[in-house]
Amino acid sequence: MPKMKTKKSAAKRFSFTATGKVKYKKMNLRHILTKKSAKRKMNLRHAGILSNDSAAKIRKQQLPYG
Repeated sequence: MPKMKTKKSAAKRFSFTATGKVKYKKMNLRHILTKKSAKRKMNLRHAGILSNDSAAKIRKQQLPYG
């Protein structure tokens, strides 16, 4: 059986924590920032954690060796 290929687009967007959770960068912090509140922008800075269902899909299909 050949090795599975990692989906490179997913590898650039997701990473794993030490406990195995899947981290991602939140969207909406690239442009048009003047209309967004400071509180909203502050919350968008921190990494998001995927839910267990989505994380299982990413781990199995996109990042098999992550």
